[in-house]
Amino acid sequence: MKKIIVAIDGYSACGKSTTAKILAARLAYVYIDTGAMYRAVALYFIQHYINSTNPKAVAEALNQIQISFVHNNKTDVCETYLNGLNVEAEIRKMYVSEKVSEVSAIPAVRKHLVDLQQKLARKRGVVMDGRDIGTHVFPDAELKIFMVADMNVRAFRRQQELFERKQIVDLEDIIANIQSRDLMDTTREESPLRKAADAYEIDTTYITVEEQVDCIMNLAIGKMIEKEYRLEDI
Repeated sequence: MKKIIVAIDGYSACGKSTTAKILAARLAYVYIDTGAMYRAVALYFIQHYINSTNPKAVAEALNQIQISFVHNNKTDVCETYLNGLNVEAEIRKMYVSEKVSEVSAIPAVRKHLVDLQQKLARKRGVVMDGRDIGTHVFPDAELKIFMVADMNVRAFRRQQELFERKQIVDLEDIIANIQSRDLMDTTREESPLRKAADAYEIDTTYITVEEQVDCIMNLAIGKMIEKEYRLEDI
């Protein structure tokens, strides 16, 4: 059956990455975590004291950044590597979360990573999640999903995620961080977060991850069948 691109966009802590990983495994597709890519760049900027308002410094930094994903067979997790170092745990910490929206709003950063994302998916057969996948990176994606959820539920999920990584963060601080990121993501000039006109919206507030995956899986199968038997091919 012909392969498609599944683009999953939406607000942070709505379950995009978790759902995308499981969906990719079920479809035997490649999973690309674009959020991890932006987090890796943010980490590099923090570690090297890059001034995000200095175009020359940003351009020079991007030329020094190599991002790759390696599947860990022991944990069955696709881990993020920055210049050859495993940064999967580090990029999930709050101090990186507080920086990532600022860094991802830089036009040069977005162009650099969008080019890389498009190269990674040029043969299709990928599940990619982020903020602008269906609107900017792959406006021609066969299946577009936009995920939303209640703010308090999102904050609680993020708190649990951090707790599992042995990070204790007050719920109020997490809510403030998410609200700040939402504002920056939806108001930035470069590829703001918005729902594509042809995207299916899924509210994950009251449904399980398994239900999310099943819903998108059914939509994906429908799109693959549709692509396989397009009228112009008959």
